[in-house]
Amino acid sequence: MTGALHTGLILFSFVVVCESEPTHPGPDRVEDSHGQSRLVHLTSHWAFQLVNDSLAFSGADRFCRGQFSSLATVEQSEDREGALELLRRTGHRLPIWVRDPNKAASKPVALSKQYLHFLALNFPKDSLEGFARVNVSFPTLSSISVCVRVQWNSEWNQVSTIFSYAAPVFTNEFQLRGQVDMQGRILLALIIHGKHMPYKASFPNDGDWHHVCVAWRRSSSHWAIYVDGEMKDMGTGTDTSRDIYGDGIFILGQDQDSFGGNFTEPFFGNITDLNVWNMSLETRHVRALNACSSLTQDVLFSWNLDHLSRHPAVREVQVLLFCSAVHQQMELQGCKMLQGWADRLPVFGLTDCSDPLPFICRSSTERYLRMKQMSDSQNSQPTAFMNHLMKLSNKTQAMLGQQPSGLDSLAQASALLDISVQALEDTQQEGLQPTDMVSLIQLLSLAADAPPTQPLSGATNHSQDTIRELSQHFISVADSIISQDNGLKWEAIKEVVNGPMDVVKSIDRMLTSLSPRLLEETDRLTINRPNIKLEMQQQMLQEGSRGSSFCGPETGKHTNLDCISVPHQKIQDLRNNGFHKLTLVNTWYGSLRPFNPEGNLTMVPTVTDGSQRYLGTILGSSVMSTTVLGDDQPVSTAVRFQLQHRVQNPAGTVYDPVCAFWDFDLTPEGGGWWNTKGCDVVSKEYGYTVCYCNHTTNFALLLQVYEAQRSPENEKALQVLTFIGCGVSLCGLLFTFILFIAVGVPKSDRTTVHKNLIVALGLAELLLMCSDWASANEAACFVVTALLHLFFMASFSWMLVEGLLLWSKVVSVNISEDHRMKLYYIIGWGLPVLIVGVTMAVSVDEYKADDHCWLNVKTDTIWAFVGPVIFVLAVNAVVLFRVVMVTVSSARRRAKMLSPSSAAKMQTFDLTWAVTRPVLILLPVLGLTWLCGVLVHLSVVVAYVFIALNATQGLYIFLVYAVYNSEVRNAIKRIKEKRKALSFTNCSQPTSFLPSQRAPITSWGRSPLTPSSPETSETSGPPSSTSTSLVIKNESFRKESLVSFSLKPASGNQVVQLTGFKPSGC
Repeated sequence: MTGALHTGLILFSFVVVCESEPTHPGPDRVEDSHGQSRLVHLTSHWAFQLVNDSLAFSGADRFCRGQFSSLATVEQSEDREGALELLRRTGHRLPIWVRDPNKAASKPVALSKQYLHFLALNFPKDSLEGFARVNVSFPTLSSISVCVRVQWNSEWNQVSTIFSYAAPVFTNEFQLRGQVDMQGRILLALIIHGKHMPYKASFPNDGDWHHVCVAWRRSSSHWAIYVDGEMKDMGTGTDTSRDIYGDGIFILGQDQDSFGGNFTEPFFGNITDLNVWNMSLETRHVRALNACSSLTQDVLFSWNLDHLSRHPAVREVQVLLFCSAVHQQMELQGCKMLQGWADRLPVFGLTDCSDPLPFICRSSTERYLRMKQMSDSQNSQPTAFMNHLMKLSNKTQAMLGQQPSGLDSLAQASALLDISVQALEDTQQEGLQPTDMVSLIQLLSLAADAPPTQPLSGATNHSQDTIRELSQHFISVADSIISQDNGLKWEAIKEVVNGPMDVVKSIDRMLTSLSPRLLEETDRLTINRPNIKLEMQQQMLQEGSRGSSFCGPETGKHTNLDCISVPHQKIQDLRNNGFHKLTLVNTWYGSLRPFNPEGNLTMVPTVTDGSQRYLGTILGSSVMSTTVLGDDQPVSTAVRFQLQHRVQNPAGTVYDPVCAFWDFDLTPEGGGWWNTKGCDVVSKEYGYTVCYCNHTTNFALLLQVYEAQRSPENEKALQVLTFIGCGVSLCGLLFTFILFIAVGVPKSDRTTVHKNLIVALGLAELLLMCSDWASANEAACFVVTALLHLFFMASFSWMLVEGLLLWSKVVSVNISEDHRMKLYYIIGWGLPVLIVGVTMAVSVDEYKADDHCWLNVKTDTIWAFVGPVIFVLAVNAVVLFRVVMVTVSSARRRAKMLSPSSAAKMQTFDLTWAVTRPVLILLPVLGLTWLCGVLVHLSVVVAYVFIALNATQGLYIFLVYAVYNSEVRNAIKRIKEKRKALSFTNCSQPTSFLPSQRAPITSWGRSPLTPSSPETSETSGPPSSTSTSLVIKNESFRKESLVSFSLKPASGNQVVQLTGFKPSGC
């Protein structure tokens, strides 16, 4: 084997090998395979490991991460005591690296948070005299760095001077120039002490902003030009005999052929963010400055227009620049170190992050002891996989131990991954053991941290084939680790490894780091493995760039694929924000068991209305990961994804899907946890769910399991009964309303309130019957939901008005009827409109439930209905109680007045009826039957009772307020009598008869003759003749028969003529 592979194999390990297990907290000396001495100090909770090998801060952080631990913070009291005791026992001298808990790991930031406004100077092309002078007195400079952001006028192709510094004794002291070459690039060159360096560094003449930095140091005669954070040109050979002269003039946009004047070679475009330092910047500084970080050390001039004087042609403009470091912690000012102790308290300081220092790794005591146990087991009896690995590497024994320097190159990582893949294939029958999985997880972490590029003065470049081979081997090893076959083995290593998401995190780091190299020669790369599918896509952003989507592999069981996509509008936003290249890295993980070994996840249930009993939460889909790179740097954007439900419903349970992502910042010591912030369910379909998240990360569906409260048969029966009951109720309300209108019930505030209640409740029940048909259409379902909310709220509002009306009858209220009705209308219709409008305005996205046309019970939206209903029921319950008390009091008084002696005997019956009658009458109108709705989730019997009571509410109102309403019955009686009288007049014939001896006794009444009266009839004589008309009631006739007679004068004698009428049909 090669030397590189030998080194790589030595690195392939998982923990330091301990000689003996400590039996009590305290320092424990350990020794690795290289004979290097280390010390571990154990406390009740934490294990502290001092690593004497000095590394840069990033290397120390990677080493601790590879040990499944982290750099010690020394912030908490237990950390301080443990670190102090460890250092005291070893006699180690400070400083050492420590982690700053206030600096979170950098992560993609939303684009809207990565832009800053800058004031810039515009040098117009229509003037050759534009310039700006820096009003600062410069000292003699042994080192200098100048950084500036420029936007070149793409129409100008002549030599231009970005800045020039001239001293009184020498004009061309320090100058940066640019010109356009034949390929359309802007070539840059420095002039130092009058010596013109070559035009080599460049950036495209694309009209965009570019960050340019130049640096020079006299001691080494070294100079460099940086463009957009990367070194583009460097060299030596400048005059080292002197510094740059002081007391010079610094001009922007012109070359000074004489001290402070005689300008030539003007610059056209925009300039901003000019900064000058009395030091030579390093690459790390320039990269941080390119990301808009600030550096105050040895600064001579910071960008400030107040300290500039400019030509009138130069204008001030405001620009928006992309700054990836606005919300990221950049290590520009240095990294945190522990310098010493003062009164047992730590003293911290900052130093250059590249300085090599020792460090302390901290992990839990339980994890350390478990790692030690596994290490001892592997050392005494290597597994089949490890034995075969040693055989492939020509090693006779397992070499466990770890150098903290990590993998030095991608070639080394690729070779080690290669033999690991071979060993996995050859030992497939034996399978992996838990210790093998830990070793492979460490290997992936080391390979992900391997440097993707070499420094300019470094080693050879890696070929495209080597990079692609490394990525394929990396995915193969990861696929073996997260295989379903290893699901139970994850349980054995859970004290050491946080879980499969550690593997996912290593894959994300590797792909983000290598994506520019992997896509150098292609726009798409796909890697397929049984449990992992990887796809990388790259496109240049331009007008009309299409959206991008990625789907997991097809499966035989499911027809719907797992897919994820970046919306078209979000890609256009990237282009509008100045990005030119878009890279999408998508990964699908199909193995569920390792990601959810315990089968139950702790999470707050989403159904909080008490209608279902929460049993737990499980992982219910594949895991999908998306990383978006804009111009090769991570950015965060919204994504939409669809995931299949990969678990079947056990009998008696139902699932509610929740869109979630893995948040590494939750419980960092445990590797993170599932989070739902920023993710919403778009739609729930049979077998899959569609989600939308406002950021990029690793996504999955969590299925919350609830006990089915009702069987499918009961659900169907309840639906049918609800539909039938609503139909009957609707008919009852319709008949009641028709009766109120048709029979001419006298107008009063009571009947007006009844009519409005009937209209609101009838429309609500009609919409409820139609809601199932509207659920198929999203827009129609939303409208039906809003109308249901409105009319049910109006129903309860008018129920409240019914209660207030009753209260006004019981308690004296000094409100006139007109004013009272205006108030009632405001409560009955105005209040529901206000509640519905405010609710929709505040939570329009969470207004409707996902699977039916009603309010969303999983959010606070449902309280826009439940809250007012509870208030109405409480008020009406008080009203009913008051009415019952008044009725009981009246019954007592009436019993005593009518029969004082038997008052006690009749009291029980009267009181019972006095209580029962108002309760029976007022329950449906006041809506108190809805109190059963609070108890529906307790039993299916209560559900049936609730449906029976409320679905027949309309029928009950019809019986109480129409059939047995005295006003309605009197109105009907008047109509019937009027119709009978009209019918009697129109269809009867007169019959003349003379009195006889057998004539019955009659009762007589005298009335004046009214010719227009229907009851008056004249049989003879002209209208002008004098007559008297009498009407009698003949007891021998039917009671409906009327008998009338008239006295008419005749010639010579008085004759009484009787005329009898019978109604037709008699």
